Amino acid sequence: MTMRSASKSRQTGETNINLELTLEGEASYENATGVGFFDHMLDLVARHGRFGLKVDADGDTETGAHHTVEDVGIVLGQALDEALGDRAGIRRYGSAVVPMDEALAECAIDISGRPHCVFRADLPKASIAGFETELAEEFFNAVANSAKLTLHVEVRYGTNVHHMIEAAFKAFARALRVAVSIDPEETGVPSTKGTLSE
Repeated sequence: MTMRSASKSRQTGETNINLELTLEGEASYENATGVGFFDHMLDLVARHGRFGLKVDADGDTETGAHHTVEDVGIVLGQALDEALGDRAGIRRYGSAVVPMDEALAECAIDISGRPHCVFRADLPKASIAGFETELAEEFFNAVANSAKLTLHVEVRYGTNVHHMIEAAFKAFARALRVAVSIDPEETGVPSTKGTLSE
């Protein structure tokens, strides 16, 4: 089987990002965004999605983490879109419910070719090591739009905002792991219209 992977870059007046993604093999990660909590979340995506992920991002974090988080989401989505190719043989759908102590999060994904993100979470407004809690939604929106995913993420409940966000990222990783996986019974693109890439 051909290794599904992609390398993407994005340079703007606000960020400079280089990203490498591999969908097969052992989970590996080397993420340096300048935002420690976000690095931890990206590591979780790679570990629980069983992806290879390397992100090197230099952003204007002195003004906050917003541009860095959003742009990494854009580039990750672009890499995922490219790595999936024509989507032939994939399972397409994936879902996961993940607990993190007192918090519980759910994610459902359709690699549909139609970008749409629903993010439902009553997150307290806070900053975790430079990561403002509202940036979780910005990240998932950016990935969904660039990878052309239908993505639903819900934090059902929780009291510790770190746990709530971590559960959401882990659920996303687990759902994506299933959705991108190869279905041995699927011989083509899993769609009656014959394409999932547009």
